[in-house]
Amino acid sequence: MKILANDGIDPIGKQLLEDAGFQVDTTHIPQDELVDKLNQYDAITVRSATKVRQALIDACPNLKVIARGGVGLDNIDVAYAQSKGIKVVNTPAASSHSVAELVFAHLLTGVRFLYDSNRKMPLEGDRNFAALKKAYAKGSELQGKTLGVVGFGRIGRETAKIALGLGMNVLYTDLFTGPETLSLTFSGAVTVDIPITQVELPDLFSQADFISIHVPFTDKPVIGAEEFELLKDGVGLVNASRGGVIEESALIAALDSGKVAFAALDVFDDEPTPKAAILQHPRISLTPHIGAATVEAQQRIGAELAELLIANLR
Repeated sequence: MKILANDGIDPIGKQLLEDAGFQVDTTHIPQDELVDKLNQYDAITVRSATKVRQALIDACPNLKVIARGGVGLDNIDVAYAQSKGIKVVNTPAASSHSVAELVFAHLLTGVRFLYDSNRKMPLEGDRNFAALKKAYAKGSELQGKTLGVVGFGRIGRETAKIALGLGMNVLYTDLFTGPETLSLTFSGAVTVDIPITQVELPDLFSQADFISIHVPFTDKPVIGAEEFELLKDGVGLVNASRGGVIEESALIAALDSGKVAFAALDVFDDEPTPKAAILQHPRISLTPHIGAATVEAQQRIGAELAELLIANLR
């Protein structure tokens, strides 16, 4: 059987598939050419770039499995594929820790103004050092602060664990009743259960010093103009989940007014062409959708994709 890894696959996953007797093609086929070429394959693996919609599914009756490397399935018409007898699988756990670490890279960047310092030091550091030092003199620590986690799936929980390890308090909100504690293991030997608190979303908005969002695609923003009014003054926001869960125009207004101290975005409304006003804002820390972009996460994703494909193609 032939598998098209249209958005790539880690060499570990590719080797596992080939050892199992599958032919793996990692040559990227542009979206507009897939309708003519995908039917040559029995399965396709995608990340977020390739879309597998109804028209493409209809054009490929030979397709048996659609495998998504990562968490969300927003780029796949899942129900329609399943109605055609096509199995849809993904790897929701493989990248969780990598995304959570990126959240804290952004949070630490925010509380110490690194997003601005890294822009200005190359331009002004040799002639304006003292003024820049003064400008960044009022940083804050994360220890003792409250992190609000919106959405308490695998990534939300990994994010909460890092927060607890740094000495933060954790509030979370979710559609389902969640745990009262999380277990942290230190040095691979000592495990400690630490309390966390589940609250309603408005309470999280009003109490959290920092908010990290971990929800699937939503029809309306989780934080829009009305919700910004509920947030604590000087809050820091991180979105490493989906574009659209924070209303970007309202975010800019909240940053400009000082309601929000800083924001960090790994995802955007208009990927792959984010708005200039977002990209150029002096109090937004920016990354180009790299939450799962670590060697370790890609190895885990590749291996899990291979296992899922082997199991579902036999």
